[in-house]
Amino acid sequence: MVKYEDPAVREAVLNNVFSALADPTRRGVLESLAGGSLGVSELAAPHGMSLPGFMKHLRVLEEAGLIAREKEGRVVSCELSAAPMKAASTWMSRYEKFWSEKLDSLARYLYQQEELQTWNKPAFKPVNPSTNPRSSSIARFPSRRKKSGGRGPTRKR
Repeated sequence: MVKYEDPAVREAVLNNVFSALADPTRRGVLESLAGGSLGVSELAAPHGMSLPGFMKHLRVLEEAGLIAREKEGRVVSCELSAAPMKAASTWMSRYEKFWSEKLDSLARYLYQQEELQTWNKPAFKPVNPSTNPRSSSIARFPSRRKKSGGRGPTRKR
């Protein structure tokens, strides 16, 4: 059976997923849950924040569909739900193809420009003897120091 999905709904799901993934605390929670289901207190411990503050992060992840919470007695555990991330990954892969093509095109252009510059360089470059340290004319005729003359004219006061 084929599912027809409303584009507005798909956009809202993607917005929620990317919004949830924007926070480093929430990304850390998802990494922790990649190993399996964990209790809320276990998830909150490494983040060093109050439990009510941490629960807000879990609520955002749950609203995005990235985690599922389950309560057994007094213990609330969370489990990773990867389906929304697959949708986000699919969306990003379209743009990865686009940027890969653009960057490949740029690389070809730069390579072509580099090749043109190597062909257009002059084969012989005239050497200026004053800037060449191996020039023999400089070694043969060293500059002479000027001797100090007598005292110059003075101003009358």
